[in-house]
Amino acid sequence: MLKDYHDVLTPKDIQKILGISVNHAYELVNSGQFHVVRIGRLFRISKTVFLRWLKGQ
Repeated sequence: MLKDYHDVLTPKDIQKILGISVNHAYELVNSGQFHVVRIGRLFRISKTVFLRWLKGQ
Protein backbone atom coordinates (compact mmCIF):
# COMPACT_ATOMS: atom_id res chain seq x y z
CA MET A 1 0.00 0.00 0.00
CA LEU A 2 2.61 2.57 1.04
CA LYS A 3 5.11 1.30 -1.52
CA ASP A 4 3.27 3.43 -4.08
CA TYR A 5 4.20 6.62 -2.21
CA HIS A 6 7.47 8.57 -2.20
CA ASP A 7 9.74 8.68 0.87
CA VAL A 8 8.34 12.13 1.64
CA LEU A 9 4.58 12.47 2.03
CA THR A 10 2.21 15.39 1.62
CA PRO A 11 -1.02 16.03 3.53
CA LYS A 12 -2.86 14.84 0.39
CA ASP A 13 -0.96 11.52 0.61
CA ILE A 14 -1.91 11.19 4.28
CA GLN A 15 -5.51 11.89 3.36
CA LYS A 16 -5.50 9.04 0.84
CA ILE A 17 -3.68 6.62 3.16
CA LEU A 18 -5.99 7.20 6.13
CA GLY A 19 -9.18 7.74 4.14
CA ILE A 20 -9.91 11.08 5.80
CA SER A 21 -10.83 14.52 4.47
CA VAL A 22 -8.06 16.82 3.32
CA ASN A 23 -9.04 19.29 6.07
CA HIS A 24 -8.64 16.56 8.69
CA ALA A 25 -5.26 15.65 7.18
CA TYR A 26 -4.10 19.26 7.60
CA GLU A 27 -5.43 19.30 11.18
CA LEU A 28 -3.42 16.14 11.86
CA VAL A 29 -0.29 17.65 10.28
CA ASN A 30 -0.70 20.79 12.42
CA SER A 31 -1.42 18.82 15.62
CA GLY A 32 2.25 18.15 16.38
CA GLN A 33 1.71 14.39 16.70
CA PHE A 34 4.62 13.73 14.32
CA HIS A 35 7.49 15.76 12.87
CA VAL A 36 6.56 17.88 9.87
CA VAL A 37 8.84 20.00 7.71
CA ARG A 38 7.26 23.18 6.47
CA ILE A 39 8.66 24.82 3.35
CA GLY A 40 6.80 28.09 2.90
CA ARG A 41 3.18 26.99 2.61
CA LEU A 42 4.07 23.36 1.85
CA PHE A 43 4.11 20.54 4.39
CA ARG A 44 6.31 17.47 4.02
CA ILE A 45 6.33 14.40 6.26
CA SER A 46 8.88 11.60 6.23
CA LYS A 47 7.20 8.31 5.34
CA THR A 48 9.31 6.60 8.02
CA VAL A 49 8.15 9.06 10.68
CA PHE A 50 4.53 8.74 9.55
CA LEU A 51 4.67 4.92 9.63
CA ARG A 52 6.18 4.99 13.12
CA TRP A 53 3.33 7.26 14.24
CA LEU A 54 0.75 5.08 12.50
CA LYS A 55 2.01 1.89 14.16
CA GLY A 56 1.95 3.65 17.53
CA GLN A 57 -1.73 4.52 17.12
